[in-house]
Amino acid sequence: MLGFLVRLLPFWVREPLLIVVGSVFGVRIMYLAQRDGEWMAAGIGLAFLVFTAVRIHTVVQALRARRTTAPQAQAQPQPGPQPQPQRPAVQRPTTPAVPEKEPNAWGQAFAAVAVIAALGAAAWLGPNLLPSEDDGTPRAASCASGEDEKLPAAYKKTPRAVTGDDLCKALNRADLAQLLGTPAETVTVASGSSDTAPLTDGKVAQPEAEVQFDTYTVNVSVTYNQLSIAQYVKLMTYGEETDVRTLSVLGRPAVLASDHTMKIEINLGGGSSGGPVEQGPLARTLSVALDAKDRGGYYDITVWSASGALPDDTALLGIAEKVLPTIPERPV
Repeated sequence: MLGFLVRLLPFWVREPLLIVVGSVFGVRIMYLAQRDGEWMAAGIGLAFLVFTAVRIHTVVQALRARRTTAPQAQAQPQPGPQPQPQRPAVQRPTTPAVPEKEPNAWGQAFAAVAVIAALGAAAWLGPNLLPSEDDGTPRAASCASGEDEKLPAAYKKTPRAVTGDDLCKALNRADLAQLLGTPAETVTVASGSSDTAPLTDGKVAQPEAEVQFDTYTVNVSVTYNQLSIAQYVKLMTYGEETDVRTLSVLGRPAVLASDHTMKIEINLGGGSSGGPVEQGPLARTLSVALDAKDRGGYYDITVWSASGALPDDTALLGIAEKVLPTIPERPV
């Protein structure tokens, strides 16, 4: 298609166009071939230059032919038989014919060369002026699509239950690192899973999502059971949770608590299967009721780091206020 369009152009536009394109690409490819040591690319660049030389020769021959035939076009009138003298007739004034102006071939050629030279300069200098797509800057991890994931039966019995993919998309926000107080960091891992709560025989849906940074890891889960936040706070008195604080988030009952994570070492080689389960770093969790009436079920937003450092509670509250309203609910 492109070759057909080029052939439709006038000669004095087409040929200079091909000369400029061939010379720009030929020189550029030869330069890259010499820099990278690619001899095959050098052959391609040489082919472009040979093609350009042929087109230049064609234009030179056309110019010479044009200069030779131009003087001959002005032919002298040939002598003919003398007309017989006749009575002079009255001649009517005639309008002199305006000679048809031929298109300025040099103007067309100059315009084509100027346009293509600008395009060639942009192609030549583009890699140096434009930012490279692979400039070494780490890219934030994205959530893997879980559309083909087969959901457990508990999700069908809980019409409002969301999936791990929904939670991952809600949690993996562009401003999550800023909410954690580490705005320069990017997401290294983002994942979601649609599982069920432990010790429920697969009857309680509990999707979760996790986003990891170099400093902190954030986990969000939803438990669709009948346990209210008020009952949950009473159970904490029998557990090992520390620094428990009740509050309200988005008009819903909520509670903040700290607990240690578990550290599990798995040996993928031969011999022992791994070390014992140990106590991991301290984690801070914000639990928020699914609704303002606290009729059962809750969100858990947990933050921890390998070093044991934790952000302020305001970071957890900010994440909850940004993330929870964006979590979709399935229609009942």
